Amino acid sequence: MKKVYTIGRYFRKKFGEDVYKVPLSIAGFTCPNIDGTVAKGGCTFCLNESFSPNLAEKPSKKFYLKPDSSENPLLNKQLEQVRWQYGVTAARLRGKYGVEKFLAYFQSFTNTYAPLATLEALYEEALRQPGCVGLSIGTRSDSVDDAILDYLAELSKEYEVWVEYGIQSVYDETLQKINRGHDSENVREWIEKTKAKGLKVCGHVIFGLPDETEEMMLKTVERSIEWGIDSIKIHPLYVVKNTALAVDYLKGKFTPIDEATYIRLVVEAIKMLPPTLSVQRLTAGINDETLLAPEWCCCKHTQMKHLREALKKAGYIY
Repeated sequence: MKKVYTIGRYFRKKFGEDVYKVPLSIAGFTCPNIDGTVAKGGCTFCLNESFSPNLAEKPSKKFYLKPDSSENPLLNKQLEQVRWQYGVTAARLRGKYGVEKFLAYFQSFTNTYAPLATLEALYEEALRQPGCVGLSIGTRSDSVDDAILDYLAELSKEYEVWVEYGIQSVYDETLQKINRGHDSENVREWIEKTKAKGLKVCGHVIFGLPDETEEMMLKTVERSIEWGIDSIKIHPLYVVKNTALAVDYLKGKFTPIDEATYIRLVVEAIKMLPPTLSVQRLTAGINDETLLAPEWCCCKHTQMKHLREALKKAGYIY
């Protein structure tokens, strides 16, 4: 039996102990695909609250950050959110698992889509928190630049620093259907630039995007590996209320991926991964009233049970 090289195994090998992520959701952050810079309305599947466990409040309707914002009246509030969210979650993880080391995970919205001075203040505040050994920054490939990467590269000399890019699909026709706002070449370019700076990259891919075949989904994994990602997150596409995808689903224009197909594809994806490429996530879902479909995405525990069973049959221990 082969052990899947999980991010937990990576951290234990590097730090000699467990390292857990602490998700952070910062008010005032948005996305160039929401504010109209590259598109409007966001990705068709995105209701950011459903993907953000620490998003305790909706973003400010009065002020949204952009990279060229001349001021940030929310900075003090944002710094307090970093301290409070980190403190509460880290304390819970310490109590439950006995862990002492953490990565501050800037999760919600696009966490490089702000003036560099704001990013520096927030990242460095997170790094000052007890037990914080690094950062993981969720963003889009069209929302980074060389100055941000250079700054992160400097931080990486002392801390563990990851940049998490939403790849989703390597097919431009799919990216257009989901209103992504950029093409696959943009993703390739910035993953390779990020790697050239010496930074670690986690790529997010989605199985079950509109009109994609199984071959297309696995090709996205293959191409992502070729681009040099260090780690991968795989998600099923599920439908939540108040999204453009929900409208298509309710009109019968979109059929979600079924669990058996998803599991089969995940097993095939695992077989493709180089031994040094870690796995951060194999599935996702949400267990509340916002989930419309598929039903199997409502319980992550059950999903993981089925995935582990399928992987075991294929000769893998997750």
